[in-house]
Formats: sequence, C-alpha cells, structure tokens
Amino acid sequence: MLELYQWEISQYSEKVRLILDYKGLNYRKIEVTPGIGQIDLFRLTGQRQVPVLKDGNRYIVDSTEIAKYLDLEYPDRPLIPQDSRQRGLCLLMEEWADESIGKKARVALFSAISQDQNFRQSLLPNSTPDIFKSLIAGVPSDVLTVLGFGVGYSPDVIKSAIADLKQDLEALTLLLADSPYLTGDEPTLADLTVASLSILLKFPELPYLDLPAGIRGKGVPGLADNPDYQPFFAWRDRLYAQFRKPLIGNPPTGNAPTSIQIE
Repeated sequence: MLELYQWEISQYSEKVRLILDYKGLNYRKIEVTPGIGQIDLFRLTGQRQVPVLKDGNRYIVDSTEIAKYLDLEYPDRPLIPQDSRQRGLCLLMEEWADESIGKKARVALFSAISQDQNFRQSLLPNSTPDIFKSLIAGVPSDVLTVLGFGVGYSPDVIKSAIADLKQDLEALTLLLADSPYLTGDEPTLADLTVASLSILLKFPELPYLDLPAGIRGKGVPGLADNPDYQPFFAWRDRLYAQFRKPLIGNPPTGNAPTSIQIE
C-alpha cells in the first residue's frame, strides 16, 4: 500500500491526499510530528519536508513530483491533459497556485490566529491537553506579532499577502463563472491544486481533515466570509464532495519520522 508521510494541516499534504483520492488509490497516512525522528526522515528521503510518498521501496518528495509520478505509474484518471494547450495551462496554473496561494495562505492564516485566540485554540488537535490549549490561547497578540517578524511575517508582508489573495480569489471566481473546471470540461491537476491549497483560507465543512469540528467552515476573516468569493469556495466544496473521501474515524498514524516543515 502507498504510504504518505504528511502533516494533517499542510495544504501540500492535502494536495497529495486529494490527488490520491481522485485516482481512487488506497494509502496509509503517517503523521509527521516534531521531534528527533526528523533525522530518520532525512535519512530515508534526503530532505526534511513533507509530503513524501512511499511506493514500495521508492520515496517521492515534493507534491508536484508526486503528482507526476502518480500519473505515470497509475495512469487511470490522468491529472495532466495530453492536449498541448490544456497541458500548458494546467502546468502553469499548478505552479502559480503552489507559489501564490500555497505560500500566502500560510501568511494569512498566521495573521488570523494571531488576532483571534479562539481561532488559534480551535486549530489544535482534539488530543491536545486542555492546559496546553489554554497556554496557546493565552499568548498575547503582541508576542505573536514579534514572532511573525522572526519568520518574515511582518505587518507589511501580511497586508500584501492578503491583498494578493483577494485578487487571486476574484480571478478564480471569474474563471469558474462559465466553466466547471479551470482548464476545460474535465478536472486536472490545476483544479486539485487550487482546491487543496485553499484549505487554510476556509476549511471545508465536511470532515475531510483530522481537525476539531469547531473549525469546519471557518477561515481567514475577510476572505472566508466575503460573499464575493463564495462562488469559488462553493466550487471547491463541490469538487471535494465529488472526489475527496471523508474521514471514517481513522486518524493519521503517529509513529513516524518527525518534522514541522512543510513544502
């Protein structure tokens, strides 16, 4: 069986999960948690980032490379069109989404949890001890702002990222107004990438992710609740309902090499 080394809240891990579900492939999730096992992951794959897909004795890193590998090895329900124009559009949009929505959504989510202690607390897994939840919720916003500077998330960076995301969501809403999918009449890697990378902007209503129920349907203020972008999120949710398998009470396995980095 395929094995996916992942982080449950990583959009890039979600991108691979959605691709695997779309192709109808069975796989086992291995949750990658902070700790010394990061060394083991590096030993196995040569790097510390997730997602990593294991197929037999082979390890494939990077969500885009995993997508290309799966299309070659498991060609049913192809991700990348054969038509040259559609293929070019698909690959271009996938790369754009990785670099734009994927990175800026993390910045926007950081801003949201910095300002809202309830939202911050609701992101923690159900298994988190109450005392730790209270400690996380009680961290002052000013402290998180300072920490944001340390990771490059200054107020100016956050403001710019949110402005760019508004433009991205507006463009996607317009593209999907008269088309069922982004590059034509059939879903492609572009659709699966855009849909999965948007989870940090607004989490799906249904339990596709192993996250507390209280966070479902919530997201970044000004984006998740903006009526102008609801057609996009409605499209995303329809695509999920069509292709993504909901959880069946089977949380990710915790015995794995560890890392906190995401692709």
